[in-house]
Amino acid sequence: MKQENAQWLPHLTQEVVADARGWNLDAYIVALEGWRRGLTLKWHAKDSEKFKDMRTWFVDSPGRLFSLSSEDKTHYFFRTRGDKVTNEAVDKGSDKEQTKAILAEKDIPTAKGQQFSSQDNDETIVAYANKLGYPLVVKPTNASFGRGVVTNITNEQALRAALVNVRLKQSYSNIIVEQHITGDDYRVYVVGDQAVAAMKRLPANVVGDGVHSIKELIQLKNAEREENPRLISCLIKINDELIQTISKKGYTIETVLDENEQLFLLEKSNISIGGDPISVMDELPNEVKNLAVEAIQAIPGLAHGAVDMIVDLDKPADKAAVIIELNPTSQLGGLLFPVKGQAQDVPATIIDYYFPETKDIETNDVQFYFDFIDVLSPLVSHSADTSTVSPMPMGKVYAKKYTVIGDVQQIGYHMGLRKQAFERYLNGLVLNLSDGNIEVVVAGTDPEMVDDFENGLWEDPERSEVVEVHKSEWTEPMKVGFEIKGDLKTQADEIETLIHDIEKTEIDLKAAEKQQQKYYNSFSWKATWPLRALGYVRKVITNKR
Repeated sequence: MKQENAQWLPHLTQEVVADARGWNLDAYIVALEGWRRGLTLKWHAKDSEKFKDMRTWFVDSPGRLFSLSSEDKTHYFFRTRGDKVTNEAVDKGSDKEQTKAILAEKDIPTAKGQQFSSQDNDETIVAYANKLGYPLVVKPTNASFGRGVVTNITNEQALRAALVNVRLKQSYSNIIVEQHITGDDYRVYVVGDQAVAAMKRLPANVVGDGVHSIKELIQLKNAEREENPRLISCLIKINDELIQTISKKGYTIETVLDENEQLFLLEKSNISIGGDPISVMDELPNEVKNLAVEAIQAIPGLAHGAVDMIVDLDKPADKAAVIIELNPTSQLGGLLFPVKGQAQDVPATIIDYYFPETKDIETNDVQFYFDFIDVLSPLVSHSADTSTVSPMPMGKVYAKKYTVIGDVQQIGYHMGLRKQAFERYLNGLVLNLSDGNIEVVVAGTDPEMVDDFENGLWEDPERSEVVEVHKSEWTEPMKVGFEIKGDLKTQADEIETLIHDIEKTEIDLKAAEKQQQKYYNSFSWKATWPLRALGYVRKVITNKR
């Protein structure tokens, strides 16, 4: 995986999205696009009344529910899915069996198969599979991220083993058995009547160098994945499934691969378990893209979403693709941060669809972003149900970088610079450099204030000794407000600490809720209910007196 072959969107740098991981990444980048266009952005707690009419499954932490408002309308979003996608569409699109039936009704190619519930025994499933013919795929009806999916089942013995694994060991009693379609795994994202992005997903793999073992190659590749905003949370794990997969091919994790020898470590190509996203929007035939649009439009109310398909480009274009499933609430990270190819701006297309009047809003050379962790903190601490993001500075923005040389790293001096920036209505940052100097960046809509800030750099001789100031233009993204940063390593450590603290808080809250529920369900709690009720009545009577 060589990410230097990838072309990411210049306004979505690693620094901009550093605070958003996993599903939060997808919600953040869609919300950020709307906010940058001047829309009012609010983040909402999981129990917000505003979302009672939307399917918002698995919302167990803040950062996935938000709203965007213009002067005359508001739209609500759950991760990447907005309120133009109806609940009925979510139900049908998320139900693999319903999806297959609807697509088949409209003559859209899909893998033949059947759903089985917990009431169906293994013998019934085996009998159906033998009639359908091998190879087959077994997958749960309600799982995601490739969990519980077993592919390329070639005989009855392998099927029975898969059923034991999926239904018994992993407790997915409701499953689908369907044809295993040969070809490559693709995801196409559709908005309205257009396919706007496409990626090919390669299963987790490594390429040999004649020196390192497979285990070491995985470690090296994971180090590369950690530099990718999407893949940082999707590292390749050496587990039983991986060991069994490579064992069938005659390898162990200690095997040293020949130079340029590529080894696929898993059968499944999900990005979440180590797959590689490759952008192929310009390479995919129009017939395949149009099929994805037809599949989305086959579900009434499914305004936008992702289509997963198997494509064999050796076949004629009009017969190359088979639809596997639809994703009404799809992740976008792989499309925006591929390991190869040009990223497509899916968030911009989604905001165009919901707020078409903002299409022509001119963007600045300096792209602002906001502190995601800071914005979510009131929701994490349960001190508020809604958190509103400070407005995006609108109008032409002017920005300068000042490199200040001297004895200038005292925190008191930096606090004074922040005060001077606020007095001039400027956003910016101070960054300590390893050579003892600092960089100060300021940006605002008034060029005179940006230039005048240089005078303020010299005005605190008690807490600084400025020797020289060099200035240059600044066009990189910038966070709203005014940051006082340490060196880059300290900054990265602080971000990791904040993320860890938030995750730990969420875990502690869940544990407390579970313990509380366990206590409420306990015999002692139920048995003492009459005494508590009597105490409550006495308290009410006493208060009335």
